[in-house]
Amino acid sequence: MAKKTYIKAITDALDIVLDEDPKTLIFGEDVGKNGGVFRTTQGLQDKYGEDRVFDTPLAESGILGLATGLGVTGWRPIPEIQFMGFSFEAIDQIAGQEARMRFRFDGKQHSPVTIRTPYGGGTHTAEMHADNLENFFTGVPGLRVVMPSNPYDAKGLLISSVESNDPVLFMENLKLYRSMKDDIPEGKYTVPLDQANVVQEGTDLTIVAYGAEVNEAKKVADKLKDKASIEVIDLRTVSPIDTDTIFKSIEKTHKVVIVQEAQKMAGVGAQVASAIAEDAILSLDAPIGRVAAPNSVYPFAQGEDYWIPGADEIEEKVNEILNY
Repeated sequence: MAKKTYIKAITDALDIVLDEDPKTLIFGEDVGKNGGVFRTTQGLQDKYGEDRVFDTPLAESGILGLATGLGVTGWRPIPEIQFMGFSFEAIDQIAGQEARMRFRFDGKQHSPVTIRTPYGGGTHTAEMHADNLENFFTGVPGLRVVMPSNPYDAKGLLISSVESNDPVLFMENLKLYRSMKDDIPEGKYTVPLDQANVVQEGTDLTIVAYGAEVNEAKKVADKLKDKASIEVIDLRTVSPIDTDTIFKSIEKTHKVVIVQEAQKMAGVGAQVASAIAEDAILSLDAPIGRVAAPNSVYPFAQGEDYWIPGADEIEEKVNEILNY
């Protein structure tokens, strides 16, 4: 075990999959000699060569087009979209091609592509560099969307994603890259896809969150521990959503607050709330609480801290639901 940052855990995962499978390839803008804009792939080109870790032109549609072709010809590509806001250029390749591959070929052909991209606020980046765009992709059939909240999960989930035969959009939170450390086992381990994690058990209220908001939820649970026993669930995979874990939790707590950093409209939180309303509403003793960003364009850096939901907003909603 060693204390490692979120970003170092991701680098470790990439090193492991490159070492284990010669059919894995990493490519994207500046991922080679420079090691990526955040140095996530630093040292990997030197270790595995320019044929396996290489730079591409500044063209996301080309990067994902290459990944699509490689994925159906026996390779296991790991393309990088340098910032989530640039993914609009590649939506056709992701949603129109890779996600449909298994359906299109009646299960005889797969698309084992793992698309890595950083997202999220809190670091005061330029416009279109911090957008939370999971809402655009979670409704795409055939595409898995994974959003780890901590270094341990980041490494294990990334290895699981690369080994999966389905396309995965693997979203890495910018703020978490170097702001938190975990004890990380050396060598290979995996964290299962499509399974939420109960990171803190409780009996009075359930908070469902993902990404950086899991850590904000934990702050609230700790702050209110003398007042209420709060269970915190980390979705980890936001498409598909592990509703079984959520339903089991609210059968015990009878109250729920759903938290996301992205805009509220048509988000992951809306899907969770809809699933609870349809299949587990009789477990609740209070309305479903939701905390999310405003339905507005992601703000410039100066307004970011006011826009992103934090522990204060979560605490206010939790108290409202507890006192209902």
